[in-house]
This record gives sequence, structure tokens and C-alpha cells, in this order.
Amino acid sequence: MTDTTTPPVSAPASKADRVIIFDTTLRDGEQCPGASMTFEEKLEVAALLDEMGVDVIEAGFPIASIGDFESVAEIARRTKNATIAGLSRAALNDIDRCAEAVKHARRGRIHTFLSTSPVHMKYKLQKEPEQVLEMIVASVTRARNHVDDVEWSSEDGTRTEIDFLCRCVEAAIKAGATTINIPDTVGYTTPSEYERLFRTVIERVPNSDKAVFSVHCHDDLGMAVANSLAGLAGGARQIECTINGIGERAGNAALEEIVMAINTRADVLPYATGIDATMLTRASKLVSAVTSFPVQYNKAIVGRNAFAHESGIHQDGMLKHTQTYEIMTPESVGVSKTSLVMGKHSGRAAFRDKLKTMGYELGENALNDAFARFKDLADRKKVVYDEDIEALVDQGIAAAHDRIKLISLSVIAGTRGPQRATMKMSVDGEVKTEEAEGNGPVDATFNAIKALVPHNVKLDLYQVHAVTEGTDAQAEVSVRLEENGKAVTARAADPDTLVASAQAYITALNKLQMKRQTLNAQSAAG
Repeated sequence: MTDTTTPPVSAPASKADRVIIFDTTLRDGEQCPGASMTFEEKLEVAALLDEMGVDVIEAGFPIASIGDFESVAEIARRTKNATIAGLSRAALNDIDRCAEAVKHARRGRIHTFLSTSPVHMKYKLQKEPEQVLEMIVASVTRARNHVDDVEWSSEDGTRTEIDFLCRCVEAAIKAGATTINIPDTVGYTTPSEYERLFRTVIERVPNSDKAVFSVHCHDDLGMAVANSLAGLAGGARQIECTINGIGERAGNAALEEIVMAINTRADVLPYATGIDATMLTRASKLVSAVTSFPVQYNKAIVGRNAFAHESGIHQDGMLKHTQTYEIMTPESVGVSKTSLVMGKHSGRAAFRDKLKTMGYELGENALNDAFARFKDLADRKKVVYDEDIEALVDQGIAAAHDRIKLISLSVIAGTRGPQRATMKMSVDGEVKTEEAEGNGPVDATFNAIKALVPHNVKLDLYQVHAVTEGTDAQAEVSVRLEENGKAVTARAADPDTLVASAQAYITALNKLQMKRQTLNAQSAAG
């Protein structure tokens, strides 16, 4: 009988089985509706991705906007280790703009793409196959004239006819592409199909040994991670993924799931990555904070319940031996077991050390701000949990550059209406005060904000949940606002639900303002 107490350990993967991790959180991830990030937030995410060992950071789509160009260029200047990629369509001016953005990187890459499936060629491109082949050669050649590292993607590759796909791949490599990406753009394929696709292309394309093959899978049918790993079995050695699996529609393959599947199942996945897995939880929390996209509780690897055990049978097993119900340790992904160790008597040094163990490295000003808010919270709560600290630090990160800031709020509520809110706010440095009534305390609070900052947006989502247990738990509020088809989501936490509600709404307004500025800048640029 096989002993299954300890997960099997295999020999280290060979150098040939090293998998390149290509993170597209800042590009494909940001295209998720409502998940836009500020310039400073992108720099912070990029710095963490670089520190944790991501091989290639796709920093943005430079031609899309002035803001995207500037963020890609600045990330290229600052990044110490990773290759910095910019995305480009097959248009020559797109490629030139992309080259300009990545030129300061220690290692820059141009990632250009073109649709190859019959449905895309007919309805999207309105081009014949031979015209598409010519565009592939022209775009890759142009990119290769700028940089040595060129990636070409066959958009909607899994719905492309295999003969034509092989012709496209061969032409792209001959023109100078060093990486070939065959994406499952619409999340349509299955693991066995995807593995077979890569095997077939690599076997049939005569110059396939001149390029690294890459997978890029969307999660429309919930198979993005499985398909990505199947692509490795078919011969691919680069995986394109995002933190928390964020991305368009149902999202992308989740980086943390890819990495831990390889780390945990080396017996059947004989590959290696350069990712420091102990930073996965921190990366998840940072991306969640800057995008205001909460991580579902039962999310694999980084969800709140990923290492929680409530069933009596499971708890009994865990007490006897952790491997009865855990195939990896919490520490392996950066989850701390500690809790309830901080309180109102804790000092600055202890707070700084606590943040470090939780994966936060704050500058002096940010640390001072976080410590002041921690002390205020500790005075209001009996106990301060790790989750409380995470919430207040992440909220500070998200609000560091806000133009609209809440100063104070008082609300009169109860069975005798109407409810009334009095609010003091700083708007571009000017302090304003307003009182408003509403159909309930939340409505009154939001009406006060509208009076102070006149606007006409739609409230698409208002959601409240407790960060921790107990009647003094912090309330975490999520708000999604929509304006002219553009949606933003924001979160805030506070022991007072109404204060958290106001903070979340104000943060969403700040994000909308930044979107307007970006659009105005694009219009001004012509």
C-alpha cells in the first residue's frame, strides 16, 4: 500500500524545464472592468512583482493612453531584474510607441499580436489569410528592428485552423519572434486539446526550436490554470498569468495557483519557477487593495479560508497531523499563523516588525500614517487582528494620492426620520462642510458627499461585510460607481460602517476623477 502521509518529492527540474512566469496583472488584469490603477499603484505592484521573482512584467499597452505610456516607461526605468514588456497591435505606430516606452528597461520586450481565427479575420480584421500573414511578418520585423526580444501572439489561437496557425507561427519566427504565444483568448479550450495543440505546432513548424512557446489562458469555463499546465506538457515554457486571476470577463490563469501547483505536485509537474512563493499572499492583498477587487473567501492559495478548518472531523485530523487536510503549509505562501498580538500598548518598533512579518515594507511617512491609524483603531477595538492591520494599511495605500478626503462625519439615525449626515471634507486642499438628509443613514451620507462634490454617477454596488469577528469588528464596504460606461470599484474598512461607507464612496470618486483626467489628456493629445 502506498504511503500518502507525505507528498512525494521528485528530483529537481532540469534547466530545460524552467518555466518563465509572465505576469500581465498591469495590462490584461487592469482591463477587468472597474480594476484600473493609478500611476503610483502600478509602480508599487511592479516593484513587488520584480522582488518576488516574476521573469517578465507586461507593464501596459503604451499606445492606449498617455498614462499607460508613462507608467510602462517609468516601470522600465525602475525595474531591477524582470524583463519589461509592452503590448502592441500589429500597427507600425503601435510598435514604435511600445519601443519608446520599454527602451529604458535593462531588458525590454515588444509583445505584438494579431487575430488568426476565421471568425476574427472575417469580422474583426476584415482581412484575408494572406493579408494577415503579411501583417505578421511586417509587425514582427518592425519590432525586431527595435529590440532583440519580440513576442508574437496569435489572438484567438485555440479557434484558429491548425494549418494556418502553423504557417503564422513559422512566419513570425522567421521574421524574428523569440517567443510565440498561442492564447486561449476566449477561454474555450480544454486541457487535452491545448496540450495537443502545442505538440502539433511544435512538431510541424520547422523552426519551432528557435522560439520559446507561451500559454495565455482565460477562465471563461473555469479551466485557465488546468489549460496552462497542460500547455507545459505540450512543450510550452512560458505561462502568462495574473495575481488573483484578475482580467477581462472571467479573468486569467492565477499566478499563485500556477506556482503552487508546480511547487506542490513536482511528481507530475516536473518544472521550476523563480517565484518566491512566500510573497504570494502579500501580492494578492496588494493587488486586491489597489484594484478594490476583493478576493473570494474560498479562493485557492490566497483566499481567507484556504487554510481554515471548521469541520470537526477536519479539525481533529489537523490536530493529529497537519498533512491530513493541508497539502501545503500556510507559511509557504506567506500566511502568518499569528493573531491577537497587537494592541493599544504596542509601540512603533513592534508595529514596524509586525508589518514586516506580514509582507509590508512602508516608507517612513506611510509608516507614520499607518501607525497613527493603528493606534486609533486599537483604542476603539478590544483586540486587533492581522486582518484589521491589513485592512488599514491597504486602505492607506489606496488613499495616498486622493484629491478628495474625508475629515469627519456625524450621522443622526434611528426610527424617527429623516436621517441626517453632517460631513467635513477636503477637496483639492479646500475644507468644506455640508449637511444632508436621506432615506436612511447611508443614503444621507452619500447625499452629503454629492452636495460637497457635485456629480452624476450610478451606484452599481454597495456591499458590507465584517473583517473579523465580534460586535467591534471592522466593517469592510465595497462600492462600485459607473459613469458613461466606465466602472470603478473601491473598498474601505472602519469599525463604524457609515465611515467605511463614506470612505469607499469617496475612494471610488477619486478613481473616477483620475479616469476623467486620463480621457481628457488623450483628447488633448489628439
